[in-house]
Amino acid sequence: MRVIVQRVIEASVTLPQEGDISGHIDQGLLAMVGLQRDDTDASLDWMVEKLIHLRIFPDENGKMNLSIKELEVASVLLIPNFTVGCHVGKGRRPSFDGALPPDAADVMFSRFVEKFSQKFARVQTGRFGAHMLVRSCNDGPITFVIESQAQ
Repeated sequence: MRVIVQRVIEASVTLPQEGDISGHIDQGLLAMVGLQRDDTDASLDWMVEKLIHLRIFPDENGKMNLSIKELEVASVLLIPNFTVGCHVGKGRRPSFDGALPPDAADVMFSRFVEKFSQKFARVQTGRFGAHMLVRSCNDGPITFVIESQAQ
């Protein structure tokens, strides 16, 4: 499992074919979630804990000492994104061989959202398999690539 996470001032995801906003947050985390063939429930649990407790928000001294769980108004926007898991080291075309097949990834992303929501209530999401327009205002800029222990 690979996640690209950004500390944001604001982020949203729109479904252009439907004209709907699927999710919108103000201060918080935008997480692009890439699921891999070897991911398990343990991978999901590990990533939930990592994201919820990742200390990337400034404290009263401006140091990154606070997690999303410690902020009263912060939210999380989870976006399913299979391209996050691609490999580009060889050739000119991205390889998606390690990505979880779509049907299984849809189920696993839903499970990830459910697990995340059980530990942190303020969660918005994109829609699996949909064409999405993602907008964000990265705060910092603060961006991390996090891989589960299975990788």
